Amino acid sequence: MDFNVKKLASDAGVFFTRAVQFTEEKLGQAEKTELDPHLENLIARADCTKNWTEKILRQTEVLLQPNPSARIEEFIYDKLEKKLPSRTTNAELLGQYMLDAANEFGSGTPYGSTLITVGEYQKRLGTAEREFLQTSATTFLTPLRNFLEGDWRTISKERRLLENRRLDLDIGKARLKKAKQAEAKAALLSEEVDKAEHELRVAQTEFDRQAEVTRLLLEGISSTHLNHQRCLQDFAEAQATYYAQCHHFMHELQRELNRCANAVSTPHQSATCPNPVSAAFPSGPPSPGTIVPNSASNKPKTLSMEQTQLPITGTRKAKVLYDYDAHDSSELSLLADELITVYTVPGMDPDWLVGERGNEKGKVPVTYLELLS
Repeated sequence: MDFNVKKLASDAGVFFTRAVQFTEEKLGQAEKTELDPHLENLIARADCTKNWTEKILRQTEVLLQPNPSARIEEFIYDKLEKKLPSRTTNAELLGQYMLDAANEFGSGTPYGSTLITVGEYQKRLGTAEREFLQTSATTFLTPLRNFLEGDWRTISKERRLLENRRLDLDIGKARLKKAKQAEAKAALLSEEVDKAEHELRVAQTEFDRQAEVTRLLLEGISSTHLNHQRCLQDFAEAQATYYAQCHHFMHELQRELNRCANAVSTPHQSATCPNPVSAAFPSGPPSPGTIVPNSASNKPKTLSMEQTQLPITGTRKAKVLYDYDAHDSSELSLLADELITVYTVPGMDPDWLVGERGNEKGKVPVTYLELLS
C-alpha cells in the first residue's frame, strides 16, 4: 500500500512539473526544444492523412447508407462485434410489392404480367446493390477504420510519449541551468550540478530513443497511403461492376417491356408479357450503332450502317464479338470469336439477322457480330 501511495505521489509530481513546463513554454517564459525538421514534416503529413481519412470514411458511409438511423445501427453492431442482420434494400422491397400486387390483379392479365416482369428486375437491382454495399464495406471502409482505430492510435500514443520526453528534457535543462547559477552565487557543492547533469543525460537519451520510435512509425504512413490507394481501386471497381449491372438489367427490362407492347399490338400473339430473362452478365444486344467491345482487340467498335444492311437473298460470314445467350428457341446462342453464316429475310427486324452454325439456326443480334466481306 505504501508503495502505491509513493508511486501515485511521484506520478502526480511528474505530471505537475510537466504541466508547469508546458505552461511556461506557452507564455514564453521557458525554452522549448524543437523537433527535427524531418520529424516535424512526418507529423504534419500524418495529421493530414488522419484528418482526410476521417472525412473520406464519413462521406463514403453517407454515400452507401444515406439513412442516419441505419448508420447508427451499423456502428453499434460494429462496436459490439456482432453481425448486422441482412437488411432488405429499397429496390428489393419495391420488387416484392410489385410481385404481391401481381398476385392480387392476376398474373395472367397484361398489368399483372408487367408487374411481375418489372418486379423481378427491381429485385435483381436490389440484390446487386446489396452485393455492392458488402463489397465496399469489406474492401474500402474496413481498411480505413482499421487505420484510424489501430495504426493511428499507436502513433498518437507514441507521440504523447515523445511530448512527455521532450518536456522532461527541457525540465532537466532548466534544472541544470538553475543549479549552475546557484553554484556560482552561493558556492554550493558541485554534487547538485552533477546530479542535474546526470538527469539531463538520462532525459536526452530517453528523448532520442522515443524520437526514433516515433519517426519509424510516422514513416509507415507511406505504406498506409499505398494500402489506401489499392482500396480506392477496389472501391472504384466495385462501383463500376454495380453500375454496369444496373445498366444491363434496365436494358433487358426495356427489351422485355417492348416485347410485351409488341405482343399487345399484334392480334395473333398473346397479350401476356414473357417471363424475365436470365440475369447472367453481360447478355442482351446493345442498341444498333452503339459502341460495343471487340474481344479481339479489346477496343470499342462501332458498327456502321453498311455492316448492318445485307442483301435480302445473300449470305455472308460473320465473326462473333462476344458471347450471347439465346433467350428463347427462336434465337441462336453465340460464342466469342466463332464464325457463323448470316442472312436476312423480308420483313425482319433490322437489329437481327438469321444465323446458321452447322444444323443450328436462329435469330442473332447484329451488334454482337463483325460482318466479314
